Amino acid sequence: MGDGVDRIDTGSDDAGAPGGLGRLLFGLGLALQASEDFRNMEDTIEYAESAGVPAPDLLAPLASGMMFAGGLGIALWRLPRVATGAVVAFLAVVTPTMHDFWNEEGDASGERLAFFGNLAMLGAALAFLREAYR
Repeated sequence: MGDGVDRIDTGSDDAGAPGGLGRLLFGLGLALQASEDFRNMEDTIEYAESAGVPAPDLLAPLASGMMFAGGLGIALWRLPRVATGAVVAFLAVVTPTMHDFWNEEGDASGERLAFFGNLAMLGAALAFLREAYR
């Protein structure tokens, strides 16, 4: 660039929207994961209730809806600040609440795996949130 500063290619085009297969796959993956929650909403509500979530009949579908809409928004890069913000909020709340493996008695490997998976998704969502504010 002539200024002596190395730049990282973010995949952004001249219009400022991040491009690339990664954004599409991340967003679709989130939306598809949320759609599985909707397909098994009774189980999702029961799981939320077992974790002590207040009003699970209301909050479990609401949280799944946030993840679904946020995932589609990221995949299509529509309302990117709202979409990425919804995903960040969802993951920041759900990860330590629903996957608190440190409180599990016995084998907590499933919860630990879910926690670390959500942590990785939260990192990606934060990166896309930054991109949305560029």
